[in-house]
Amino acid sequence: MHDHDHGHHHSHAREGNKKGLAIAFIITAGIMLLEFFGGLLTNSLALLADSGHMLSDAGSLALSLVAIWFAARAASPKKTYGYYRFEILAALFNGVTLFVIAGMIVYHAYGRFFEPQTVASGSMIIIAFIGLAANLLSAWFLISKGDVKDNVNLRSAYLHVLGDALGSVGAIIAGIVMYFFDWYVADPIISVVVALLILKGAWGIIKQTIHILMEGTPITIDQQEVKQTLEAIEGVINVHDLHVWTITSGLDSLTCHLLIEDNQDEQRILQQAIQQIEKQFKIMHTTIQIEKSDLQHATPIV
Repeated sequence: MHDHDHGHHHSHAREGNKKGLAIAFIITAGIMLLEFFGGLLTNSLALLADSGHMLSDAGSLALSLVAIWFAARAASPKKTYGYYRFEILAALFNGVTLFVIAGMIVYHAYGRFFEPQTVASGSMIIIAFIGLAANLLSAWFLISKGDVKDNVNLRSAYLHVLGDALGSVGAIIAGIVMYFFDWYVADPIISVVVALLILKGAWGIIKQTIHILMEGTPITIDQQEVKQTLEAIEGVINVHDLHVWTITSGLDSLTCHLLIEDNQDEQRILQQAIQQIEKQFKIMHTTIQIEKSDLQHATPIV
């Protein structure tokens, strides 16, 4: 019954994530086309950079949708954890593409620092405002329908959309400066500022996804605290071979060996350990081996 409820919770959350991503994808693809053609008409690098970023966003949102579909597939004898990790791979790919896009923006901005080009700032401002409204709407749908805080796949897509919003704000600021002061170097300056902000968010996503893929302990869990909690159970002598890792966002796993006193009831201690881990650390997937003094097994590598 416990596993069923846990699975139902993940299924419900995944449906919300899927709906939010689908709406955001439709909005992003539409505004991407608007900003691309608008950038060509106005000769604005800031708009073209933002449309290029939106092209990546549309791809990242589509990839995140595919990842959710893959993650919903049932486990098999060859894929005993199912396809949950596809969500983490999609998030990593999204983080890397953000780096590439930011690099391209900086590269193109470099030339314009020395030869600023005239920009149709009035039209640029109008188009950027439309882009900003669309980005904020996409972000709102992702927040309201999905789990942006705890799902790294959805958060990577959300950061793409947020990066677009920053790009639109930057284009608006650059447009205003150029409209009133004819200071066209504002276009590449704002583009570089936006690129740096994008890089900051992308680096956070890349670090987290690599940590998950390297089977690192979830950042919300203190392994020493887990060890102390288990050793505080009456009859437990020590805890060893303790591993805690993330399968996908919101789904952590734990394995360990408990050495207990010879006169203790294994089932009582096992039940108490499972309940403590679930209650205190929200870990639903636990595998615990109970051992007594007469058990001998090979020394583990780690």
